[in-house]
Amino acid sequence: MTSVLVVDDQDMVRAGFAALLAAVPGIDVAGDARDGLEAVEKALRLKPDVILMDIRLPGIDGVTATARILAAAGPEKPRVLILTVFDLDEYVYTALRAGASGFLLKDSPPETLIAGIHAVARGDMLFSPTVTRRLVEAFTRTPPDDPGPALAGLTEREMEVLRFVGTGATNTDIAAQLLVSEATVKTHLNRLMTKLGISSRAQAVVVAYETGLVRPRRPRP
Repeated sequence: MTSVLVVDDQDMVRAGFAALLAAVPGIDVAGDARDGLEAVEKALRLKPDVILMDIRLPGIDGVTATARILAAAGPEKPRVLILTVFDLDEYVYTALRAGASGFLLKDSPPETLIAGIHAVARGDMLFSPTVTRRLVEAFTRTPPDDPGPALAGLTEREMEVLRFVGTGATNTDIAAQLLVSEATVKTHLNRLMTKLGISSRAQAVVVAYETGLVRPRRPRP
């Protein structure tokens, strides 16, 4: 059973998401919150598996709330799936840097939302197509840094794993490419994340792009 905390400042939107998810087998709505501070309090108290987090919230915004939750949570950190009507570059980037595991627009179909909850609960990443396009374009416009200093503490194998993660590969994909078990891939991923001081797969993608370990290709028109 995957427990979910729904965070949105609009009562009808929040109730709608909660009602939708309550009817889905395998998902339990642990609670809801209408602002950033309440989201932080309930996330730490209820310990949901996944948080549906709106970006624009009263008090503190969704990005700040996400960062506070992940910083204060224990080893079993919740996965945060950002939901918003805005798909601007700044929101994508700051949400990923804060540790969000995915980013979906609010007009996504219900089946996409449900699949997204299950995906981030498994530890995968999730981005809507428009968000992915904007993210790649943003990194393409900005020349990457030299990866040497930032990644100096990683082993050669950890660098390989990070490079694959940066391309969007799953643990299964990486294991097949490196001819190792998925458990081994997970071990390398956990170790490199610890060394880099990050807590989510999405943050690993950001690091891979920022350091130039992965070079983005411009999407086709």
